[in-house]
Amino acid sequence: MKVSNETKVGALTAIAITAMILGFNFLKGRTLLKTGNFLYAKYADAKGIMVSNPVYANGYQIGAVYEIENTDADLKEIVVTIKLKTNYNIPVNSKASISDNPLGTPSIDIKLGDSTRFLQIGDTLQTVNSLGLVGNLSNKITPIADQLKTTLHSLDDVLKNVNTIFDPNTKNNLQQVIANLNKATASLTVSSAEIETMMNKQSGSIAQSMNNVNSFTKNLSENNDKITKMIGNVETTTDHLSKADINGAVTQLKSAVDKFNVTLDKVNSSSGSLGLLVNDKALYNNLNNTIRSTNTLLDDLRVHPKRYVNISVFGKKDKTGPLTAPVSDTVHP
Repeated sequence: MKVSNETKVGALTAIAITAMILGFNFLKGRTLLKTGNFLYAKYADAKGIMVSNPVYANGYQIGAVYEIENTDADLKEIVVTIKLKTNYNIPVNSKASISDNPLGTPSIDIKLGDSTRFLQIGDTLQTVNSLGLVGNLSNKITPIADQLKTTLHSLDDVLKNVNTIFDPNTKNNLQQVIANLNKATASLTVSSAEIETMMNKQSGSIAQSMNNVNSFTKNLSENNDKITKMIGNVETTTDHLSKADINGAVTQLKSAVDKFNVTLDKVNSSSGSLGLLVNDKALYNNLNNTIRSTNTLLDDLRVHPKRYVNISVFGKKDKTGPLTAPVSDTVHP
């Protein structure tokens, strides 16, 4: 029986379409016959989850979304069918959440529980609502926004108080303060220039002072031997002084002073010769008269020597009378 070309083309087209559908479903993780390890999860919000999106447990992909369907017309409950790669031991208290990713595809993340009983094929997972990245950011930003609102309100109150405080008089005072600050800054500039002049390495006063100090230390270094000898002499002198009987010398000096005081007491009294000589006025007058008479006699001898010694061969005898008082040039007035 001969088959026409049209029949061959139609059959090949049907086979190609069937293979394409089977391959597309295979790539999406679906087969014509619903065979495999399936679990179910019910959500009120599917968050854009789609067929063939991955399913993770502890960061490891254990399957994919096989099918998504709603159980009622109100879309209050959406059932997601999960096809596992193999029969994993998933504790019954594990919870599945949909993680939305703004930069990628959503996925289902199963947080494994600690129960010793495991889910069986066809069981339904417990589900939780995950806020996701945007939800977490919203929850974190909301308190910050509230705090920022409170801060702005407080800042507004502060600005109102500042405007109330800064009256024209206060503003003028602030301008004067700023002017004084400018003057102080100018003075600091001048002072810094003077300090720089002082710090000049060649002509600065500090450099000259350091040169003088260096010269002084150099002289000390050159005369180190002399200074050492002087210190040695001082040490020797202090050693001699420390060995000297200073207490004995002081005692002897005190004794001499006491004796001198006794002598002065005797001089002031009229009991001794010296005391009589010092204190007796008559004796003083007699001595004074005796000295006057002696001076008169000596002056008479000098003025009239012929009266006492006559050696002249041709001369005459001096017949003038004797002196009755000393010559004025021999007695102090």
